[in-house]
Amino acid sequence: MAKRRKEKDEEEEVDFKLPKFDEEKFLKREKRNIKTTTLSFLFGVIIAVISFGFWTLLKGNDFRWELVLLFGLFSAAWIKYLFLRLNIDLTDFGRKGWFSSYAIYFFTWLLVFIIIVNPPFYDDELPRVEVVVLPGMQELGGTVNIVARITDNVGVDEQGIEFTLTDPDGNISSPDFTFENSIFTYMYNNSKNLTGKFNFKITVTDRSGIKNEDAGKGSFEYSDNAIYLALPDSGDFVRAAQDIKFGVGVDVSRVYYTVNDVEVNATKGTDYYETTPKQIGWPRGATNVTVKAYAEVIYYFENLNKQFNNTIVDTATYYFDVSDDSEIGTQTSPKIGLPSYTPIPVPGFEAILFIISLVIIVLIFKYRKKDKKK
Repeated sequence: MAKRRKEKDEEEEVDFKLPKFDEEKFLKREKRNIKTTTLSFLFGVIIAVISFGFWTLLKGNDFRWELVLLFGLFSAAWIKYLFLRLNIDLTDFGRKGWFSSYAIYFFTWLLVFIIIVNPPFYDDELPRVEVVVLPGMQELGGTVNIVARITDNVGVDEQGIEFTLTDPDGNISSPDFTFENSIFTYMYNNSKNLTGKFNFKITVTDRSGIKNEDAGKGSFEYSDNAIYLALPDSGDFVRAAQDIKFGVGVDVSRVYYTVNDVEVNATKGTDYYETTPKQIGWPRGATNVTVKAYAEVIYYFENLNKQFNNTIVDTATYYFDVSDDSEIGTQTSPKIGLPSYTPIPVPGFEAILFIISLVIIVLIFKYRKKDKKK
């Protein structure tokens, strides 16, 4: 036991010696790392410029971004060849060194490429025009609202918008409109009471001079049948179970009517909007009950919390004689689900960057753990 204790004491008395610092090897490694970092950065810039050339050549291709991204990713394979051609010592470069070089290259390429394919350096994006006509068919005496959301990556001024309207007689006009916060609005009141089809065209030129002539085309119509009573005939005698049907010439958000000034919703059937005298508002045993029909159109642009609407007003007034059935006027007006603002998440380029960044962060932590174990 004494011998073992003595050997242990002797071991404790031995001084701990730090490994010798190899300054020459350290400087050589650091110089190598600076070279590889600089070359990876410059190579990323060069490939970004070349990618810009492909970007311009692929204008109009549906897979434009995907093809350029693949080119940028596959070009990374040249980094190793570049290092070897420049006689860079890669003896102890390791996975961490390669990972850093590829990461520097990729993010340099991505950043430079995004900058040079966007204003103020470059712009080839057509102004985007989303048009809605409210309603697509209207009765005489009613108005038609033409609403468009016009957006562009460099912006659009009111002076860059041309609006023309062609009436059923072939007359072309350029009426005044309003444009505010990217929303174009025009209301046509048909003061001449023309019937038939109207055509319009919105031509948009952005601040870079790029013109979109096709996206803003559309039409609407004035007709006596925009909304009408399909069954029964005006003046008929109706009972509680009698189906009353209204026809509408275009898609609408809801159809309703007033009976003796009480508003009642009609429900959408296969071909018509239907109701019965069971709804509250219909008077029992009354004669010459007045009914007026309406159709409401409501629209929201995607991710824009602003409602645009208009109403079709039937020019005809209908009259009915109502039976004295006990069920007349006993049911509440049905509830109709109307369009409402619903935000829609749009995955875009930022999502791609987030996923790539997340993968790289995971890999960095993975390699750090390996280094600690070593």
